[in-house]
Amino acid sequence: MKHPESQDFKHIGNKLLNWYKQNARDLPFRQTKDPYKIWICEIVFQQTRINQGLNHYNNFIKRFPDVKTLANAEEDEVLLYWKGLGYYSRAINIHKAAQQIMNDYQGTFPSDYDEILKLKGVGKYTAAAVSSICFNGKMPAVDGNFYRVLSRVFADDFDISNSRAFNYFSELATLVLPENVGDFNQAMMDLGSEICKPRNPFCGECPLNEDCLAFSLNKISEFPVKTKKVKAADLGLKYYFVHRNGQFLIQQRKDDFIWKKLFEFPPEISEELMHFIKSSKTVNHKLTHKNLSIEIFNVEVDSETVWTDFIAENNYIITDFEGSYERSFPKPLETYIQNYHTAYRIL
Repeated sequence: MKHPESQDFKHIGNKLLNWYKQNARDLPFRQTKDPYKIWICEIVFQQTRINQGLNHYNNFIKRFPDVKTLANAEEDEVLLYWKGLGYYSRAINIHKAAQQIMNDYQGTFPSDYDEILKLKGVGKYTAAAVSSICFNGKMPAVDGNFYRVLSRVFADDFDISNSRAFNYFSELATLVLPENVGDFNQAMMDLGSEICKPRNPFCGECPLNEDCLAFSLNKISEFPVKTKKVKAADLGLKYYFVHRNGQFLIQQRKDDFIWKKLFEFPPEISEELMHFIKSSKTVNHKLTHKNLSIEIFNVEVDSETVWTDFIAENNYIITDFEGSYERSFPKPLETYIQNYHTAYRIL
C-alpha cells in the first residue's frame, strides 16, 4: 500500500503528546536525560516487559552508574547483573560499547544519531530513542509499537515482515511527527504497551481512535499484516552434572553460539564417569528461533580417584552451590542447580 497522500497529519502526533502528558507511566528512566541511563533502559526493555525488568534495570544502574564503571567492570560481573533478563549477548554488547565510548569518545556518550549507531549492539531503534530523548534528535524510534499503531491508524497493509518495513514505517511516521520527537517516541511506546495492544486493544480509551481507519472500518484485528514466520529449529543438547560432596564441575561457554559466555555443565565425560550416572532428565526450553531438548545426566561420583583424574585431564571449574549463584547459567541449568541444591539440603 502506498503512503497516504501528502496532507497534514501532525495533529495525530500532537494528540498523542497531549495524551502522554496526562498518562505517561511514572518510570525511573523518565526522570533523566542521561544518555547512558536511557541507552541501558532501551537495551534492557527490548526483550523484556517493563514490569518484569524494572528491578533488574535499577540494580544494574546502581552497580554500574556510569559508562566508566561499566567499561572497567569484569565481563562475568556484567553478565551476573544481567541474570534473569535473558538474551545475554545484550550484556556482552553493552560492556563492549561502554569500552568503545571510553576509547573512541573520551568517555562522553556520543550525541549524533550516526555516531550512536556505531556503538556495539545498537540498532536504528535504540539510536533514534537515545538521540531524540537526550539530544532533541528528530528520528522516530520505530519498533513493533510503531508498526502496530501506524498500520492501524492508516489501515496500512504493508507487510511488517518485509525487509523494507523499518524504512517504510519510518517514512510513514514522519507524517505524524510533532516537534517534540523524544516525548513522541516514549508516548508511542506507552500507547503500544498499554492501549494499542497486539490482542484485545482498548480502542475505546485510545486518544487516536477518531483518526484510526482500522477502528472506523472495524478491522483492527487485521493489522499489522505479517506473513513471514520464522520456523524455530529443533536442537538437542546433552549435559552431565558431575558432582561430589556438594561440589560440581562447570565451564564457560564461548561467544559464538547461544548462551554466549554463560556457564554450563560438562557436555561430555570420561568412560569411568559413565558408571556413576544415577539418573537423567530431559528439559524442553524455547529460545526465539530454537526449540531446545536438553538431556541432563546426574553423575554422583563416589570415587575420589576418578573425580581427581577427570579434573586433572580437563579444564573444568570446581564450584559449590553458593559459588554457582555468583555466576550466570542458562535458565534450564540454573533451575536444575536450584532444585538439586534444595534436595541436597534436605538430605
